Amino acid sequence: MEATVATQSATETWNGGGKKPLGASYGKMMMWFFIVSDALTFSGFLAAYGLMRFKFVDSWPIADEVFTHFPFVHGHYPMYYVAFMTFILIFSSVTMVLAVDAGHQMKKGKVTLYMLLTIIGGLIFLGSQAWEWKTFIKGSYGAVQLNDGKIVQFVDESGHQVALSDFVQRTHSERVAHTRSSGIWFMKEAGSVPPYTVNEVIESFKANAAISLRTEQINEDVKKKNIVSKEEGLKLLENATLVVEGANLKVNEYGKTLFADFFFFITGFHGFHVFSGIVINIIIFINVVLGTYERRGHYEMVEKVGLYWHFVDLVWVFVFTFFYLV
Repeated sequence: MEATVATQSATETWNGGGKKPLGASYGKMMMWFFIVSDALTFSGFLAAYGLMRFKFVDSWPIADEVFTHFPFVHGHYPMYYVAFMTFILIFSSVTMVLAVDAGHQMKKGKVTLYMLLTIIGGLIFLGSQAWEWKTFIKGSYGAVQLNDGKIVQFVDESGHQVALSDFVQRTHSERVAHTRSSGIWFMKEAGSVPPYTVNEVIESFKANAAISLRTEQINEDVKKKNIVSKEEGLKLLENATLVVEGANLKVNEYGKTLFADFFFFITGFHGFHVFSGIVINIIIFINVVLGTYERRGHYEMVEKVGLYWHFVDLVWVFVFTFFYLV
């Protein structure tokens, strides 16, 4: 006799197999499985960051000195814009809750409104993150890298960091990076060329008695980087090899290159999740406007995408804590 082959789909089996686990539908349970696995991935990344942070605790960049910018405003505003970004993302989570609740009540108009607000909040957050990346890559003050890879920065008499452009005097004509079409033997230089040479920085430092040098090392008592004497500063600059402006995967004017590596990777990975969530939200929003879920008699898809969006928001709380508060 030929064996009878079962042709039931996974959803049919789920619905016909007795009680649903935790009262959840097949789709919602699969979303929970995905969230748990993704949470483990983020946990691994943040654990690695925490390990490196602990290993170099006495020389890790200070967040209040790194994230100090605010769009269209000049000045020192530590953490203000990051706090604004966090508020926007949390607010978008609130509007998502309201959209899910409106779906339970079968109120299409309110679901449409709250989904739209959620999408706008996600777009603002993603744009803010892109601006933060651009600012981080561009840099704020500039620094000098020593032959052991450590970064030294310049401060004034009050201990506030000073930009290289505020005291370095240029003694050479402007130099541009070689490209394949105009370089020596058609060779291309990697990255941008710093506007100042190491010698120009050293000579300007010698000529300006009001400028001091500070190292990566942090004074645990005051939670600030150590400022050395003029003589010690000149001795350190004897080992200078590179003028650094901004941050990338190779150099970081704020201190440890590892900090920049983790920042780009973890916030970029989270940003990709936000981008994915926005795309999914837009698709669900279009279906809401078209009345797809109204005809189905339920808004479960809004609830499922809401679970993902809340997860993205919760992950940001941990990223915000690790990178900006600790």
